[in-house]
Amino acid sequence: MVRLNHHNIIESEENIVSLNNDSILKLVKLTDTNLHVLDIYSERKRGVTSQVIEATLSYPLTHCPHCHSKALIRNGYRLAHAKLPSINGDPIRLLVHKQRYLCHTCGHTCGARSSNLKFNHTLTPGVAQQTIKLAKQSLAGTTIAALTGISNTSAARIINAEVHRPYRLKKLPENLCFDEFRSTGKHMSFICCDADSHRLVVTLPGRLSEEIIDYFESRYSLTERQAVKSVVVDLNAQYCHFIHRLFPNAKTSIDRFHIIQLIGRALDTERLRVLHGIEDHKSRLYKVLKSQWKLLHKDQNELNASRPVFLRGINEFITQQNAVDLALSADSRLASAYQTYQALLTDIRGHQAKALGRLLNTYQPIHSAMDTAITSFKKNDEAVLNSCRLSYSNGPIEGINRKIKTLKRIGYGFRNLTSFFNRIALIRE
Repeated sequence: MVRLNHHNIIESEENIVSLNNDSILKLVKLTDTNLHVLDIYSERKRGVTSQVIEATLSYPLTHCPHCHSKALIRNGYRLAHAKLPSINGDPIRLLVHKQRYLCHTCGHTCGARSSNLKFNHTLTPGVAQQTIKLAKQSLAGTTIAALTGISNTSAARIINAEVHRPYRLKKLPENLCFDEFRSTGKHMSFICCDADSHRLVVTLPGRLSEEIIDYFESRYSLTERQAVKSVVVDLNAQYCHFIHRLFPNAKTSIDRFHIIQLIGRALDTERLRVLHGIEDHKSRLYKVLKSQWKLLHKDQNELNASRPVFLRGINEFITQQNAVDLALSADSRLASAYQTYQALLTDIRGHQAKALGRLLNTYQPIHSAMDTAITSFKKNDEAVLNSCRLSYSNGPIEGINRKIKTLKRIGYGFRNLTSFFNRIALIRE
């Protein structure tokens, strides 16, 4: 049996107080052991209810920071205010009484300072950390401000101050992806990322060739640029014109998705031409071309040719292969474009560069939209063939662009280009 005396009770109470003090400080991300909590209460100002933590900041000061004299005496307290990281959106303020000291030698006064409180700043480092953490989740500026208990301008200022976009990378990636995106207003900007790590390399305000060339040539030496092995681009012809200048040893590759997208649009152009020429809108042919257009874009090897299924739009049971055959029976140009589309689709998905090269060389014009697509491929034949030879694609950078669009939509657009680029840098960390 343990007997508790008066000293045991006092010691236990002191431990409880110390424990509570440490727990409260840890909860609001304060690590300074010189801070001691006095009270916690609610306060309502300007229609906003906030939690207030009242504390003292005091520690022994051995010498004057001005004259280094040891003739110091305590000289009351100075009241300071600071904002702490919010919890569940509830604002938390710190009301701290800072110990003041007076030097008898030089007459100067000085006060206690804390690593958790920046001098002449009302926002603590914990608030900045919380703001950056929320910004990485692609939240709108107003939402970040509401969750942290600070103003919109303060949130923007913290983000712009904490984000440091590098002048250049320490090492230029060996495989790059080039693309563009709509930034502020109708302005188009350039974006580049690492094809292997999917990390952002750079975002440039413009997409002009001169701006892109100047960036890489001014920041990276020729030796560094010669180490780049491949660059994946879309069908934007301007990229292919200067890539060899920037990266002499790099292989340019057209993104496979954009190749399939272009021939798919050419096939759709032919389908719509036939569709608009049909006067009877209740005919089976019209219904197939209008409602079952996705079957024409499907790999012919994946079409169901044996089991009839109910196809909406036609409103009858029919196999997918029969529906495609019905659509192609209407026009020879459409049928020829479809066969070209399927051949290109097979070669690209199968990474068959030789077969793709033969198809481009032996293609016979049929006076259709497919002719234009094939001509574009022939102008960039090496880059198109490299799409089959190399495993890289623009998938990583398209993923970044999708997050950028989400960020713009959530934030209802951005007016400041620098702030927008800083937010983009955060979502990719």
